[in-house]
Amino acid sequence: MEDSNIQEVSIGEEERRDFLKLLGLTGSVGAASQFSLSDIRSALGSGTSSELAAMGEAIRADLTGTVDADVLANSMTGVATAVETLPDVRAAGFPAEEATPYQELTEPAWEAYRHLSDIGFFASAEEHLPAYTSEGLATTTEELVRAEPLTATLSEAGFSEQEITATVASVTSQQELLKHWVPASDLPADINEFDPANVGPLHKRAAGGALLWIDGLDDHLWRNKVLVSEQMYDQGVQHTKTMLGGLHLMTAAAHDIAGAGEFDDAHLAAGLAGGAAIMIAGQENMAGDVYRITDEMRADGGF
Repeated sequence: MEDSNIQEVSIGEEERRDFLKLLGLTGSVGAASQFSLSDIRSALGSGTSSELAAMGEAIRADLTGTVDADVLANSMTGVATAVETLPDVRAAGFPAEEATPYQELTEPAWEAYRHLSDIGFFASAEEHLPAYTSEGLATTTEELVRAEPLTATLSEAGFSEQEITATVASVTSQQELLKHWVPASDLPADINEFDPANVGPLHKRAAGGALLWIDGLDDHLWRNKVLVSEQMYDQGVQHTKTMLGGLHLMTAAAHDIAGAGEFDDAHLAAGLAGGAAIMIAGQENMAGDVYRITDEMRADGGF
């Protein structure tokens, strides 16, 4: 197999423009190849969202004393190792039958997910954080850009500056679909397909769903290796890294509640809401680029 730069999460020109539009920035802030959060942070200037600060304060009050810092720290270390291992997993080619290289990548992330679920973290996040309306997403993303200490934790997980920028900007790729991800309490009560009472909190669905899509790659790639092109596989790896990045942001923000105190309340809320949005966008992109194989996409050209 030829070497490729598949581990690099990148941002395209259209996504760059959409990202700037979401943030209300006009003009050019660097070409896509040179685009960085530092540039955007400078263009935004100082400031903070009092609304997000109040939300972060409420979540911190709900969960202070319940977060196990060691569990989350170990999980973040494991996610960093998974990110480091990802290029080697890709280079090994398509998984063999019953092999689980992608499931093994998510094991540390599942530890954080289970702990956060057990302490009521996701319920608190859903209660206090903003919905993914155009305004809510813009406010969250703007605050996430300003939250330099938080986004900088991605560098510890093996993300380059360009990849950190692309990970945060990935929310723009699925803005309309994000609006359909609503709190369980906002779902209609008369749905025939499922009982809304059995639907988990929004941010739990974001994290758990992202990890399940990654876990499913082993079987999907093995069963469909004659249909999945190298480009599709590369996209799957990129979306995997993006979702792990979103999970890392959420976990780092939650870890701060345990007493680290590095992030202010607005940045805490932005990390939780923004991390979930990144994972949701990653799920939607993974489904469209890798799982739902059309005749035009398939490796054999439709023959």
